[in-house]
Order: sequence, then structure tokens, then C-alpha cells
Amino acid sequence: MTIAKIRPFGQRYAFVVVGVIFFCLLIAAGLRSSMSVMMVPLEDAFGWRRDVISLAAAVGIFIYGLAGPFSAALMDRIGLRRTLLAALAIMSVSTALSLLMTEPWQLIATWGVMSGIGSGAVATVLGATIVNRWFKTNRGLMMGLMSASAATGLLVFLPLLAMLSQWGGWKPVVIAVSIATAALLPLVWLLVPERPSSIGLTRYGADGPEPEAVAVPGNFLTLTLVTLRDAARTRVFWYLFATFFICGFTTNGLVGTHLIAFCGDMGIAEVQAAGLLAVMGIFDLIGTTLSGWLTDRFDPRKLLGVYYAIRGLSLIYLPYSGFSVAALTIFAVLYGLDWIATVPPTLRLSNEAFGDRSGPLVFGWIVAGHQVGAATAAFFGGFMREYQGNYELAFQIAGMTAIAAAALSMLIEPSKPRDEASEPQPA
Repeated sequence: MTIAKIRPFGQRYAFVVVGVIFFCLLIAAGLRSSMSVMMVPLEDAFGWRRDVISLAAAVGIFIYGLAGPFSAALMDRIGLRRTLLAALAIMSVSTALSLLMTEPWQLIATWGVMSGIGSGAVATVLGATIVNRWFKTNRGLMMGLMSASAATGLLVFLPLLAMLSQWGGWKPVVIAVSIATAALLPLVWLLVPERPSSIGLTRYGADGPEPEAVAVPGNFLTLTLVTLRDAARTRVFWYLFATFFICGFTTNGLVGTHLIAFCGDMGIAEVQAAGLLAVMGIFDLIGTTLSGWLTDRFDPRKLLGVYYAIRGLSLIYLPYSGFSVAALTIFAVLYGLDWIATVPPTLRLSNEAFGDRSGPLVFGWIVAGHQVGAATAAFFGGFMREYQGNYELAFQIAGMTAIAAAALSMLIEPSKPRDEASEPQPA
């Protein structure tokens, strides 16, 4: 049966596509967060230092972000389905190959370089591309749902992976991630068309026929770099890049990579610490979806200011919390509600400034900033742990950078949706 025949819902088939992509993003988030539960088992199994393992995590996060804008251009050049299928295959193969590793450079090559390339194409920029291609209305809400997949990845995977790690070490974690990634290949092949027009539909919310989209001509590498050059001439790009750098620094870079190890230093078992991240996942699923709804209705700059301020205060509070059950629950709720709530308003500001065509690609570069920040924090956290013997100062510094991001958000000049042919105002 071809995809063209699998369209019983009319325009609502867009929600089928979103469902499949949600699971792809969920698995990719599970892959990237797996290092947090493997850090101590790898340290025990191989005797590798914490900062060496953190370096592998940092390389993976960095390449994960850097691959985003190039994958967005590649989706326009050779097709979204081909790009996504190739990325899933790379993710599955690279994680499986790590079962054979005996040296730290092999951890960097598999969980750093290879899985970073694969998961970079199955990331926020994929969600942005899907939302722009399949929805004319309700974009903020749908981007909120897509962004929440990362939280759901934490919710579903980390407690399970932590139990696997506690039971059998790091290898069962690797096997579970590799199998889960491979299982998505047939779903994408069967259920995800290239775009609505591929199955005779229009975007959800469109009133009538829309212009036929065509592949972007030319070299996708050139397109990616030219888009960056043009965007880099605007103030709004650098404000969004800087705030998203801090977003990555304060989320999956520090908390996502080191919170379980931090809890371990404070005498909290790995499974219990993973459960804390799962609680964050529950509240982030709520918070990010709500953020998407709010983004359709309110000034995204003000939303970003509130989100970063709450995040900063939460991180500054954590080292002084005493790590009691009540204190950690308060932290999990406050921090969880805004873990990825920044994505919908940031995407809206990007689309408003750069248009529906270039917006997702520019957003890919902004997400690259997010992952550079995350990679920096992943290594910084491990370095501070080795240098000081604890994580306290690392979390306090992260909290202060989030407060700075709240202030930066208010400097972004509001934009109205513009014509695709118009150019953003130079800085």
C-alpha cells in the first residue's frame, strides 16, 4: 500500500505525520540522554575519568546541534523522508558499534561523532520543518507538542534505561537504544509523505490550494552557509542565538548530562535520580505544550523572559536545597515546566523575522547555538566536578546565565509576519 492511499483523515492526516515524528524525536532524545545513565557504569567498567566521558557527551551534543541546519537544507534538497531514514539508520548503527569499544576515542567516535550526526537530523529543526510544511494554523501548539517529545523521551526512557544500567551495566542501555531506533524505520517509510501535496492534500488550516513546493536548487552546503551569512547580519539572529546558547547550557548540557551524577554524589541512587528527571519530563510535557498554546496568543519575548528567569532561579536554588525529597520535587516541578518551553516562542520569532521558507533553516542555526551551549556545559560540568570535587559552582553559574538570558530576551525587537521575498533588517 502506498502512502497516497493512506489518507483517510483528509487534512487531519497532518496529525498522523506529527505522531510519527513525535516518536522519532522521542527516541532521539532518549539516545542523547542515555549518556547520563551510562556515565557511572562506563567509569566503573573501563576506569575512564568523568571528564573524558563528559567530553564524548559534549562532542555528541555539539555535532547534534551543528548537523541541524545542514539537515534542514538537505531535507529541502533531497527530501525529508530520505534524510530522516538515513539519520535513523546512522543512529542505530553507531550505538550498536559502541558495544565493541575498548578505548575512549571509540566512545567519542560512536556516541559523539556518528550518533551526533544522525540525531542532529532528528531534532528540533525536524519538528520545525514538519510544522511549517503541514500546518498553516496552530503552529505554536504543534511546535509545543513536538518539543515536548524530548520531555517524553526523559519520561519514558530514563527510568527504564537506569534500571537496565543498574541491572547489567552500560551494554543493555546501548542495545535498547539501537533497537528502538531501528524500529522507527518502517514507520517513517510507510506513514510519512514528503509533504501534503505528495498525497493530494493541503496544509492543515489552509482554505484552498497552495503553490506547489519545489526542491531547492544548488548545493545544500552552500545554501546552508549563505542562509547563515544573511541571518548573521541581523540583530534578531544574534539575540536568539545567544539566548538559545544559554538554553542549551542550562538544560541538556548540564542538567541532562550531570544531574544523575550530581544526585549520586549526594547519596541518591541512580534509579531514583532518573525518576527525578522523569518527573521533570511529565511537567515539561505540560509546560511545553502550554507554551505552544501561549505562543499563539502572547508576545513571545515576554514568554522567554519569564521562562529563563524561572529556570535561573531553579538552578541557583538546587545546590542549597539539601536534596531532600520535598526540595527535589519542588525543583523538578519548577524546572520541568520550562525545560523546553523556550522552543515555541523562539521558533515563532525566527519565522517572523526570516519567513516560512528560510525560518526553519535559520532556526536550525539557532538550535546549533543551543547545542554549542549544551556541549560547553556537558564538558564544563565534568571539568568542574574533577577540579572542585562537586557540581555546586557549575549549577550556580548556569543559573546566573539563565537570568542573563531573561534580560536578553526583552531586547529582541518584535516583528510582524513578513513576505517571503522581503529581507530582514540589518543590524
